[in-house]
Amino acid sequence: MKVGKRIAVQRVRRQNHVRNRVRATGRLRLTVCRSNRNISAQIIDDETGRTLVSASTLEKELGGAGKAHGNVESAKKVGKALGERAVKAGITAVAFDRGSYKFHGRVAAIAEAIRESGVNV
Repeated sequence: MKVGKRIAVQRVRRQNHVRNRVRATGRLRLTVCRSNRNISAQIIDDETGRTLVSASTLEKELGGAGKAHGNVESAKKVGKALGERAVKAGITAVAFDRGSYKFHGRVAAIAEAIRESGVNV
């Protein structure tokens, strides 16, 4: 197996492992997607398969398109906006699905900002 393929397989295995552990809690799932340029997060109800609340740096009020917004400050803005929208929607507790990403930097900044908004992560 080539090195690139092996790394991709390991990433998918890690992502599935985290996602299965999160789904076992029975709570709503807060998932994060990050790229070099942007970051987004959404709260998903796995029973119905619907996204309840989402936020991204692609939104105009959270950064807009154009320049790179994939930094910690932007992640905090996204987390704060997502937390406020979740509280408004009546969501009080979620399980954090970090995917295949390590829990540090931008991913951790989103979780901290959501906790500050009053949602139990």
